[in-house]
Amino acid sequence: MTKQFDAPFIAVEGPIGVGKTSLAIKLSKYYNFHLLKEIVDENPFLSKFYEDIDEWSFQTEMFFLCNRFKQLEDLYKNHLHAGYPVVSDYHVFKNHLFAKQTLTDEHMEKYERIYHILTDDLPRPNVIIFLNASLETLLSRIKLRGREIEKGIDPDYLQQLSSDYEQFMRDHKHVYPEIPIVTINGDNLDFVEKEHDFQRIVDQVDEAMRRKRTLL
Repeated sequence: MTKQFDAPFIAVEGPIGVGKTSLAIKLSKYYNFHLLKEIVDENPFLSKFYEDIDEWSFQTEMFFLCNRFKQLEDLYKNHLHAGYPVVSDYHVFKNHLFAKQTLTDEHMEKYERIYHILTDDLPRPNVIIFLNASLETLLSRIKLRGREIEKGIDPDYLQQLSSDYEQFMRDHKHVYPEIPIVTINGDNLDFVEKEHDFQRIVDQVDEAMRRKRTLL
């Protein structure tokens, strides 16, 4: 059973390059919330994954799953259980979403068994911010940040990932209507450079947290 808690736990989600970490950092500073950042560069399989997805997807996804399990387990013990608010630049569901896109049926069957064992009782966010943007914007931002391991990313893979995120968010609203989702169009808002754009997001997040409190 998923752990329940009253402290705000905001997760920022969206496809690669959309600006999740940048927004999570700004929100953590604005609200003075603890910041939880996903482990990416430490994954020893990631560069190989972008070179050959079929060959390295299982190893890549298992590394991410185990590390996020440890992060969220520690997060509950050290922050949420004690009532300290948190903003994270990921939601644990992304592991399943990425795995479904890249793993073979055989590997996916094994992965799902492990995924549910590890995640069924992990803390889940009580407010979600969904950042999305056009493929052109995503590719532009990935190029701008210049990560070597992302240079060979397949645009078709990125487009499918973006579509999968949109579908997941639609499904999530039906399954968990009590969890507010703030949807942000990354093509229209520049929350990094324009303070009034960031404030527009804050206003929506404030409203989402108010709605969540009324349901507790």
